[in-house]
Amino acid sequence: MRVVLAGGGTAGHIEPALALADALRHYDQRIGITCVGTERGLETRLVPARGYELELVPAVPLPRAITPRLLTVPGRLAGAVNAVAAILDRVQADILVGFGGYVATPAYLAAKRRGLPIVVHEANPRPGLANRLGARLTDHVFTGFPDHVLGKAEYIGTPLRREIVSLDRLSMGDKARSWFGLQTDRPTLLVFGGSQGARSLNEAALAAAPVLRSAGVQVLHVLGPKNTVEHEPPPGDPQYVLLPYLDRMDLAYAAADFALCRSGALTCAELTAVGLPAAYVPLPHGNGEQRINAERIAAGGGGFVVGDADLSSDWIVQNVLPVLHSPERVVALSEAASRLGRKDADIILARKVLEIAR
Repeated sequence: MRVVLAGGGTAGHIEPALALADALRHYDQRIGITCVGTERGLETRLVPARGYELELVPAVPLPRAITPRLLTVPGRLAGAVNAVAAILDRVQADILVGFGGYVATPAYLAAKRRGLPIVVHEANPRPGLANRLGARLTDHVFTGFPDHVLGKAEYIGTPLRREIVSLDRLSMGDKARSWFGLQTDRPTLLVFGGSQGARSLNEAALAAAPVLRSAGVQVLHVLGPKNTVEHEPPPGDPQYVLLPYLDRMDLAYAAADFALCRSGALTCAELTAVGLPAAYVPLPHGNGEQRINAERIAAGGGGFVVGDADLSSDWIVQNVLPVLHSPERVVALSEAASRLGRKDADIILARKVLEIAR
């Protein structure tokens, strides 16, 4: 069997696809898996690093408004559809599974042209244009969010890496903190802004660093690969560990008591799966999906929501520091977050794909 996975751009599209790939290989090592992406996305690094074949096609961003760029779309889209169709033919694909992003639109159209079964997974409460199109071309639609707008879709959760869903934060905590050079007995805050980082989170956390450290809190701060800082916190104890990027987020989750982060679908799915509470700072632009993600967790007692414009060092000191100083609150928030998580979406989706392809 040959499965083609289409999803690219951000980790939110790529990681669920790779989690599905891992689950399929768990069922049968002989299953052929090809990922399709574009050269501008994180897939060029993440897919080869996980050992899967990656085929690149031209990116065709669809403008959100009527502009002269709209006139270039049909020709560019046709070229991308032809490129994906050639890949489907070459690998003798049996099924296409799409996760959204620039590459998904031509992939869905190419699979429809070839008469292949199409499976769509949408992680967000508000689907993007590609997955709205894909959902019109198939009856096999699955979502990572329970209150979705794709009427015929089935909620299964978001496929996650096994090292995330099998993580035992309690037993791994001391080892994970030592791995980052942190003390094992201090309250620990994790700060990260998703796969690309977030400037507002970086600035607020760094400004709060002196107060956090004087209060005995250590910080593990992942800046994001495109972000830099003018002044790093001076060495000392408690530690303030700055990292440009981190592949081992499972260890970061195990090391932390609480997180300050964006609220993309993948981040929310991972934190609830491992039971790590957080202060979520939704991306201030887009279609509002990050706020919906965060508000669902906050309503379930697994964290807080703060607007990007309201986030400041003072907000962190006034709202996050009291939680880190209360083990009872950390436990209650962690248990609430865990109740909202799903750990089996990769297995469920793999079974669905195998059933549909056969």
